[in-house]
Amino acid sequence: MEPVEYLEHTADVKFRVRGRSLEELFESAGLALIGAMIDPSTVRVEESWPVEIEAESLEALLYEWLSEILYLFEVELAAFSEFEVALDGGPDGWSLSGRVGGERIDPERHLFETEVKAVTLHQFEIGREEVGGEEIWTAQVVLDV
Repeated sequence: MEPVEYLEHTADVKFRVRGRSLEELFESAGLALIGAMIDPSTVRVEESWPVEIEAESLEALLYEWLSEILYLFEVELAAFSEFEVALDGGPDGWSLSGRVGGERIDPERHLFETEVKAVTLHQFEIGREEVGGEEIWTAQVVLDV
């Protein structure tokens, strides 16, 4: 099972992520977002940034998680290659407590492939599917570039 798959899209970047748990799904989504902009294998983990988010739904939580990673990328001028999250929630809302690990952007090592403007809600979805007899979480995200 590949955790990240980039899909064809006419004008933007679209990806699908998979995880055996919701935490793995969210961590893979963070990696996919960064991977759309730079090669995460070039990013060393020298610092970490805490992330705390609350949202009314699981979909809103994933949207806010990705938006926060993009915000930190732009404001802190940092790239990330490590993502850790713990999720809690249900019908009354969801919360995420986590961190992103990486380093300040070095233009000589971190070559930009695409400039992502925003995470969108277009074709945004979270679901479950069976892969090889195992039920996994999936999400699809479109990034505005």
